[in-house]
Amino acid sequence: MVSRVIPVQAFDLVIFGGTGDLAQRKILPALYRRHCAGQLPDTARIIGAARAELSRRDYQSLVRAALQAGDISAGKDAAGGQVDSFLARINYLAIDATEAEGWQTLAQTLGRPTADRVRVFYFSVGPALFAPLAEQIWAHDLADDQTRIVVEKPFGHDLASAKALNRTLASHFDESQIYRIDHYLGKETVQNLMAIRFGNMLFEPLWNSQYVDHIQVTVSETVGVEGRASYYDKSGAMRDMVQNHLMQLLCLIAMEPPAKFDPDAVRDEKLKVIRALEPVEPHHIVRGQYALAEDGEGGDEDQSYRETVGDPRSSTESYVALKAHISNWRWAGTPFYLRTGKRLVARSSVINVFFKDAPHSIFGADAGRHANLLTIRLQPDEGITLKVTIKEPGPGGMRLIDVPLDMSFAQALGADIDGAPDAYERLITDVIRGNQTLFMRGDEVEAAWAWTDPIIAGWTSRGDVPKPYDSGSTGPGDADLLMRRDEREWRGINP
Repeated sequence: MVSRVIPVQAFDLVIFGGTGDLAQRKILPALYRRHCAGQLPDTARIIGAARAELSRRDYQSLVRAALQAGDISAGKDAAGGQVDSFLARINYLAIDATEAEGWQTLAQTLGRPTADRVRVFYFSVGPALFAPLAEQIWAHDLADDQTRIVVEKPFGHDLASAKALNRTLASHFDESQIYRIDHYLGKETVQNLMAIRFGNMLFEPLWNSQYVDHIQVTVSETVGVEGRASYYDKSGAMRDMVQNHLMQLLCLIAMEPPAKFDPDAVRDEKLKVIRALEPVEPHHIVRGQYALAEDGEGGDEDQSYRETVGDPRSSTESYVALKAHISNWRWAGTPFYLRTGKRLVARSSVINVFFKDAPHSIFGADAGRHANLLTIRLQPDEGITLKVTIKEPGPGGMRLIDVPLDMSFAQALGADIDGAPDAYERLITDVIRGNQTLFMRGDEVEAAWAWTDPIIAGWTSRGDVPKPYDSGSTGPGDADLLMRRDEREWRGINP
């Protein structure tokens, strides 16, 4: 298998927040890898913009250090000069989003928009600066109909703030120009959800409540809140993970086949899933907050959640498990169990589709009960496993066992998987190409908040306190009870 690299057209990319953590860890390394792959045209320009007073050379040194810190430059520079040629593309301008200084210089640097050159503004800043940036871009005549803006999450804190942000951006840009980025949608295996479902006749006829018993979606992290403490304590796992990342996975699992692989056709079907979600009952949700492990080993920082955020009475959740139902013909009666948490036993993002038992077993009681299980591993060791039932080898009657049909991306694709673009690489090049399939639409974001807000309001009004759980565990015990009430169990969190 040979990966094809299709160059994108000429572009100017301005990264507001160009000195920030996201730019250094994700955006700039992603652009560097595409540069090394030969996907960026020679005339492409990248401009970092932030309030710090830096020279162009100072900023280039900062970018070089970021590439070295991420350990991505060493293997990509074998041909010689790759880092230097990438840095030659990069400029820097000191700009304050709320002040006039720097904007005229940016206008002179970019020149007037032209039809043969895409212009992208990446808002790698806090949501409070989205509106000022949009207003400054238009006030200085920096945009035309082909200009695109990339907006990082969080897109709002609740439904009201999300609507306000949508209105602000819509007053300056058309919806087709707004790219709300969720890096989970850029993962290779996440996109493969659509290929698995709609490209294989094997699965689609079975993908409904008649054959599927239940579905589990798990996104677990071993890290704590660390440097994001001030943000995270105002958000929690529900806002930070469930409302966006897990919601997007749920949509891709449950959506109807779109009429065609087209941005709006795909997003129309995702929107229908969100609008069909039933309200979550209070006894169908569990909140947790990590403490130190029983043996006193609390993980990388050796601190509990409350110690990390500096609030001994914090009631913000670092873990959420919930049971959701989708009220439509395909999924009526099939529960979806979602869970996510920090400081858990392993880093893992997995979707498990549990199929129902055979309606009648022709084998004896000694054969046991067996059902098929489809596991889609998003990270780590991306791949797909289908558990099937076979006869146990040997004499002595019919004894059944379950064995996996396992496809690891690394084994199946070999060297090609090492060169596959990561999420940010793919999403940034999609922005330049004008492909919005993997980006959230405004009405989709608002629908997700409309489902999430009542859940948060409910536990706030009840004064619910998150259940403590040990760092390095699988989460609070109440999450296991959530499943046991339905005579089910969580599948293990595996590294």
